[in-house]
Amino acid sequence: MGFDYGNKKPDGQHEHHPVNLEGEAVRPYRDSYTHNTCGVLTRMPAGCAETYQKNPKFYGSTFCCGCGTYFPVAQFKWKDGITVGE
Repeated sequence: MGFDYGNKKPDGQHEHHPVNLEGEAVRPYRDSYTHNTCGVLTRMPAGCAETYQKNPKFYGSTFCCGCGTYFPVAQFKWKDGITVGE
């Protein structure tokens, strides 16, 4: 059986997100990104941010608070301008 994301919250996010906290950090800690399409800034939970810090390719999609749904990570940029997932 796959990961249990739980129910969707009223804002469209899943209740639970898989995380991988194994290993060393390979990049700076980042927890806020902007959706290229709508321009809204979204802040992710700490466990997800730490997972990106350790493995930038762990997730294939991420949530946009402006659109209320998930999109491929290439559609987002970290606050410092780097594309999410790179």
